[in-house]
Amino acid sequence: MSGGLVMPAPLSRDLRERIVAAISDGSSMRGAAARFSVSPSSAIKLMARFRATGSMAPARYGGHRRPILSPHEDLLRALVAERPDLTLAEIRDELRRQRGISVCLATIHVRLHRLGLRYKKRA
Repeated sequence: MSGGLVMPAPLSRDLRERIVAAISDGSSMRGAAARFSVSPSSAIKLMARFRATGSMAPARYGGHRRPILSPHEDLLRALVAERPDLTLAEIRDELRRQRGISVCLATIHVRLHRLGLRYKKRA
């Protein structure tokens, strides 16, 4: 198994229907969760969704998220071109000062790598 996180699949439609039916017939949410071997939070969230929307369908999850630094690539390129000896922390500080965004050092590192930009690593 790889070191990545594995997202659990949504509960099957049949299982969702059985949980909602059991709770509608008087079972507690925690009791229904135990009966159908799901976590209490799954039953609670399912019922909250069902009561709010009338739907038992799972909420959409996953999908592509646009990288947070995409709109700021011009600044990254300019910073590295002007001062190739900037540290990641200094780049982070400039992003915060000039654009008002706060990101972790790993995010900056990954974006620089994907842009093919090199920077000098120093303390």
